[in-house]
Amino acid sequence: MWNLILNLILTFVLLRSNNGAVLNKDVEIIKLKSDAPILSLAADKGVVLAAHDRIFFYQKNADEIQPIASITKLMTALVFLENNPGWDVSYTITSGDQVEGGILNLFPGDKVRIKDLFKTSLIASDNGATLALVHATGLDEKEFVKKMNEKARLLGLNRTRFIDSVGLSDQNVSTAREVALLAKAALEKEEISQATESKDYSFTTLNGKSKKIESTDYLLFDSGKNAFQVVGGKTGYTDEAGYCFVGRFKDEGGREIISVVLNSSGKNERFKESKSLVNWVFQNYIWRP
Repeated sequence: MWNLILNLILTFVLLRSNNGAVLNKDVEIIKLKSDAPILSLAADKGVVLAAHDRIFFYQKNADEIQPIASITKLMTALVFLENNPGWDVSYTITSGDQVEGGILNLFPGDKVRIKDLFKTSLIASDNGATLALVHATGLDEKEFVKKMNEKARLLGLNRTRFIDSVGLSDQNVSTAREVALLAKAALEKEEISQATESKDYSFTTLNGKSKKIESTDYLLFDSGKNAFQVVGGKTGYTDEAGYCFVGRFKDEGGREIISVVLNSSGKNERFKESKSLVNWVFQNYIWRP
């Protein structure tokens, strides 16, 4: 009885704290150290989520809706996996796959395997490769985006909406909380996780052209000593969205979390702020992996 009362009291206290974990009834109590410093996040919005449950360790403006830019590509990848024509199927890039924004790695006439399109989309955040990936399913863009919105509803992402599959539209919106839940679902897929934790990727088109792409996730190249490992993530940027990043991290004890930073002030700041969030949770919370 006393344990039940103690659990209810602790749950109430944590729910009222911006830096507290939101617990559900199926998990053990997660303890925040008594001497834990208050975390101040410069970015407009952010959350930290347990990678294997719906426990939020940190929240700032977590339910405010905003554009999510290329984080959209995580949902595109999820829907693609359900409509994959085959990893070794070939696709020829057309002018209809060309889209403004970002660096283009593939050009009309390039004949590529589907697996190379998929990795180019996620690793390099290549807009043209993403659009080509959509076209390779045989669905038109309107049908594909409809499936993205249906998938969002199935995942319980009721404040998330997509207008395009690439992330250029500022009408592609979500919240920090729902971006974390989207990343949780996406990064549980081995194909997405492996792509987004890759620093770079090299391949040769079926026309014989050599290609090498690099990740937009700068934390993969961080030479500093960190007490965690990056095990996937996705960047995003538009003027309206600001600099955004969602990443999955594992500490030396095997604990995994998902960190989201939305509308940060700079390309590098989003990664610095993500590191601060991740370190704060790993250093100040006690729980079993």
